[in-house]
Amino acid sequence: MSPNTVLRTALPIAALSLALAACATPIPPTNISPASCNAEAARWAIGRAPDEATIERARTETGSRSVRVLKPGMAATMDFQQDRLNIDVNERGAITGLRCG
Repeated sequence: MSPNTVLRTALPIAALSLALAACATPIPPTNISPASCNAEAARWAIGRAPDEATIERARTETGSRSVRVLKPGMAATMDFQQDRLNIDVNERGAITGLRCG
């Protein structure tokens, strides 16, 4: 068989395999629990400076996977992520609020 014949046969088979794989329904993992956030658990941080230790402690105590510090006038995405802690900071650099999303 010539290389051109192999290529002409293999390409349609590969394309068909990829198309069929795209139609398959993925099986969701069963051992991963959904992450959540409980902003009330970090109310102690209000009034403090958002230093590294405070931010990490607040993230851990709220059960959040991620955290972002939002300063006045700062652009931020509006997407909701239930496992993200948002820390609002005022002009003086003090934490004014904590919320999930």
